[in-house]
Amino acid sequence: MGSDKTTEEGLKRVVGISGFSLNIINFTIGAGIFALPAMVGVVLGAYAIFAYIFCGLMLASIMLCYAEIGSKVTSSGGSYAYVEAAFGKFAGFIINWLFFVLWGIVADAALMNVVADSLEPLFPAFSNLYIRASLFFVLLLFMVLVNVRGSRLGVSFIKWITIIKILPLIGIIILGIPQISTVNLHLHQPPSFSAFSSTLLILFFAFAGFETALGMSGEIKNPRRTIPTGIFWGALVIIIMYLCLQTVTQGVLGNQMASVKDAPLAAVAFKIVGSEGGIILLVAAAVSCFGAVFGDVLNTPRVLFAGANDGMFPKFLGKLHPKFATPYFAIITYASLIFIFTVSGGFKQLAILASTAILLIYLSVIFATLKLRRAEQIVPEGAFSMPGGLLFPVIGIASIIGVLSSLRVKEVLFTLVFIALVSILFFVIRKVQKRTGLLKG
Repeated sequence: MGSDKTTEEGLKRVVGISGFSLNIINFTIGAGIFALPAMVGVVLGAYAIFAYIFCGLMLASIMLCYAEIGSKVTSSGGSYAYVEAAFGKFAGFIINWLFFVLWGIVADAALMNVVADSLEPLFPAFSNLYIRASLFFVLLLFMVLVNVRGSRLGVSFIKWITIIKILPLIGIIILGIPQISTVNLHLHQPPSFSAFSSTLLILFFAFAGFETALGMSGEIKNPRRTIPTGIFWGALVIIIMYLCLQTVTQGVLGNQMASVKDAPLAAVAFKIVGSEGGIILLVAAAVSCFGAVFGDVLNTPRVLFAGANDGMFPKFLGKLHPKFATPYFAIITYASLIFIFTVSGGFKQLAILASTAILLIYLSVIFATLKLRRAEQIVPEGAFSMPGGLLFPVIGIASIIGVLSSLRVKEVLFTLVFIALVSILFFVIRKVQKRTGLLKG
């Protein structure tokens, strides 16, 4: 199945290693990194580098689990497909809704507003609600048109937008290293455990997102080779760039970060090359957010498509375009929901809730990896097995639980209520399907 050009779902396998790797980089290196170096640095000082190392190790452990299970379960759906394969439809349903609502729509709505916010200093007209709404509509319509025409075209666009997005960041690293003052990197009073763990929860928002690229796993060429290799190169680039950006920002700005915590990278660029550098970084932030949402409109509808084929979402979301073989109804529906939530505004404060959702999804995938590893009698030919046995899954589980321990009571309650409502919805749908004779599996 891994090398088939067309899957039993009717999708075409057209995405190779470079496209998959750049898709991961595009999702992960998003808007967060343009602000987080200061948010983390103000609280942790020079110890911020250890927070990045911790998140990098946590990310690597999680990605290794995804690489292993992704080389064995190669149908569309990503995290949803993995958890369903291990624990059944109920667990898969919950993961699908966590991913779709709390991580997908809410995060994309916030990012679309950041696009307008980043462009507003250059184009003040974007402060007008109706002009902002028009911008959102045009951008989302463009995303729909490109992605409906095929994943090959969508991935090709992502390749270019990812390159454009990371070039200014690479420029900051190269030009900023000679400007670093070693005094700003000296370690002084270590932060408290509570300060460190709560900062990790916010920081990990910048590391999350790679798994969205696996939503189109049913369209990846030779997935048993492409998925592990693409994850490895994507993770390596992300971790190196984040460490370098934090070091440069801390080293160049030092105590000045507190006064520029909304746009620290733009402040570094201004200090290095003048006002032009600040403008370039504002545009880069807008492009970064646009690229992340574009990639989500490419990938997340595949999760809806997979769920619809399993009878967990309305049937029309499982339809493929007769010419382009893309889940066009799912793409249009998802983009429409993003637009509705975006024009409503007020989603930026949900970053912690979105991080909570994605960490729960990661935790479920790690357990799914262990379950399938234990259940399989024969490892599929060409499947990837992570080194170290239980080492990396245990690191992933422990680090996720440690980070989630910093949640406040109201955030825990909100998440539990959401899961409870989704659970009720699952059993209602199953009951209706049973009565109408449409129940699957």
